[in-house]
Amino acid sequence: MTRSYISGWGFHVPEKVVTNDELAAIMDTSDEWIRSRTGIQTRHFAAPGEGPSDLAVPASKRALQRAGLTVKDIDFIIFATFTSDYYAPGAGVLLQHKMGFGNIGAMDIKMQCSGFVYGLSVADQFIRTGTYKHILLVGAEVQSTALNLTDEGREVSVLFGDGAGAAVVSATEEDRGVISTHLHSQGEFAKELCAPLPSTAKQPWISAEDIEQGRHHPIMNGREVFRHAVNRFPEVIREALEANGITTQDLKMIIPHQANIRITLEVARRLKIPPEMVFSNIHKYGNTTAASIPIALSEVLAEGLIEQGDYIVLAAFGAGFTWASALLKW
Repeated sequence: MTRSYISGWGFHVPEKVVTNDELAAIMDTSDEWIRSRTGIQTRHFAAPGEGPSDLAVPASKRALQRAGLTVKDIDFIIFATFTSDYYAPGAGVLLQHKMGFGNIGAMDIKMQCSGFVYGLSVADQFIRTGTYKHILLVGAEVQSTALNLTDEGREVSVLFGDGAGAAVVSATEEDRGVISTHLHSQGEFAKELCAPLPSTAKQPWISAEDIEQGRHHPIMNGREVFRHAVNRFPEVIREALEANGITTQDLKMIIPHQANIRITLEVARRLKIPPEMVFSNIHKYGNTTAASIPIALSEVLAEGLIEQGDYIVLAAFGAGFTWASALLKW
C-alpha cells in the first residue's frame, strides 16, 4: 500500500528580530506582560517588499536538499497561507515561478493556523491515490504588515510573527509516514478571530475610511479563542490516537500550532502527559500561523528529538474556527 511520508523539511525566518521591549517602546505593554500571557520573547518581521512566497523560497530549498531532490522531481505545490502576496492569485504560483519549477499545479490553502495540517491531508490523498510522487507543502506568512502596532491593537499585535516552513511529502511502500488526518470547522465563530477587510461583500472592498479607522487589521476575541482551543486541541489529538488504536503512552511527541504557551501547557495537562512531550518554540517566533508547525517540526528534527519509528501528532486550532490533527509514524 502506498503511503505518504515527509522526506524533507526546512524553514526560514526573516533577518529582523523584534523583541518585546521594542514593542513596549511603541505601545502600552511590557516584556513581562507579553511573556507571562503568551510565552513569546521575540518574533521576526519581514523586510519591506518581502512576501510569503519570498520567505518560502529558502525554506523550500532546504526541504528539497534534505529530501535529496531537485525542482524537477516535484509534481505539485500546496501553499498554506492566509497572507498571500496578492489578494489574487495565490502564493503557490509565485513560488512555482521564483524557484523555476516546471508547469506543475500549485494550490493555495487558506485555513490559517490549521493550514499546514489541512495541506498535509490533501497531499496525503494525492500520494495515496498515485496521482503524484513528490509534493512540496509550504506554510508561510507575512503578518507584520497587517498588525495594528498601537495601544488599541496590542493584544493581537504582540502575538504574531513572520516565517516559512516547508516539507516534501513523498510516496513510500514502507511502514511509515502519515497514518491518518482529522479535519474540523465551526464557522459560527468565524468573527471571533478574523481579518474582516478587504471583503468582496462590501463595495468597495476596502475604503480610505476603513483604513483610517483600522478596520483592515486582524481582530480577535482572545478569551473565546483560548476557551475553544484548550478543548479542541486535546479533543482532536485523542481522535487521531483512538482512530488508530494507540494511546498517549505510544507517542513520542506532539507538535502543535504555536499559539500561546498557556494553551500548550493546558493541552499537556488535559492529556496527562509531561509538558516536554508537547513541543514549544513560541518564545522565539511568536505565532506564525500556517508556518508554525513546519518550523517547529524542522527544529524538532534538527534537535534529534524524534527517531525513525516514533509516533508523533501534529495538531492545530485557529481562525474559522478550524482544528485538525495528523498522526505520523516517523
